[in-house]
Amino acid sequence: MTVPTLMQNHQRKTYVTQLHKVYNEITQAALQYQTDRNAVNLREAGINSEASANAFIRNYFKVVNECEGLSGCFADSYKKMSGGEVSLGNTRSFVLASGASVRPMYNAVGLALVSFLVDVNGKQGPNIAGRDLFIMCLYNNGVLDDASYTIDDDGNTSEIFDTVPLSEEERNKIFNSQCNSNSTGVAGCFGKILNDGWEMTY
Repeated sequence: MTVPTLMQNHQRKTYVTQLHKVYNEITQAALQYQTDRNAVNLREAGINSEASANAFIRNYFKVVNECEGLSGCFADSYKKMSGGEVSLGNTRSFVLASGASVRPMYNAVGLALVSFLVDVNGKQGPNIAGRDLFIMCLYNNGVLDDASYTIDDDGNTSEIFDTVPLSEEERNKIFNSQCNSNSTGVAGCFGKILNDGWEMTY
């Protein structure tokens, strides 16, 4: 193999390792949160608003920085693998001791309880969706998976799946409609990595 190919493979492995670390942190924190409250699901345990989603991060993670919006915790801009712009919104975000940046967003409707925008290495490059930037959703039953929705070309969100964890086919559908497309959406990249056994094959 050539040196550039070896470097790309190494970078992909590094991003996936960092992503897996964040995945484990969120999964363990959600289990502890639910256990601490002796609840049958996360909504019953108390994640029922944007404020409670933020409190979950503050109380169950080692936070080294908190930002009013994305600015300061995330990079100034992100691109798609295709080169297009990414649309991220601008709600409260956090930098964890691991170096990852997270932005929790509470979902009042739909299956996903909290959508986490995650930059696995903070402001460091490449700042590309599907490389170091991902969406992962925490569901009411404690499952952490990809988004159960798609975004069309006009930016409209539609819930398309009604059970979690998502199937391989469902994750591939989201990957093709968002991560591996010219849309401004970020979802689908994480699900593809789950499908491929924690490998970045795209």
